[in-house]
Amino acid sequence: MVFLYAFLAVLCLGSAPLFGKSALHNINPVTTLVVRTFIATGLISIWLLLTKTPIGFTALSLSSWLMVGMEAVLAAVLGELAYFYALQKGDVYEIAVLMSCAPLVTMVLGNVFLSQPLSLRQLIGALIVTIGLIILCSD
Repeated sequence: MVFLYAFLAVLCLGSAPLFGKSALHNINPVTTLVVRTFIATGLISIWLLLTKTPIGFTALSLSSWLMVGMEAVLAAVLGELAYFYALQKGDVYEIAVLMSCAPLVTMVLGNVFLSQPLSLRQLIGALIVTIGLIILCSD
């Protein structure tokens, strides 16, 4: 089941930039980010109401709030805003390829800051991916 979810995520995340690029012809990246955030918040709110999913805000520690807050600032605000600016100016293909470097950054930072081990297989895979990305983005 995990691969089905992952495949669905790949399809959704792979096709979303086409819509984002199309929207950026008419509006600026900040407006795009705000509108997308409003729509996402509305859809998630409706989903929570319909599924009666319990929300445990009060169970979160201050540390958890800070970590989620940092993730929100880096990914949902700064990362997405930079993504929309890049998408507005660049080719959707090149931006999508460059965005696929994010897991490489996560792998290195996870090793440095969270002491998550890296195997030789992972390092070789990361090197192959990096070489592939360079080839895809070179003219």
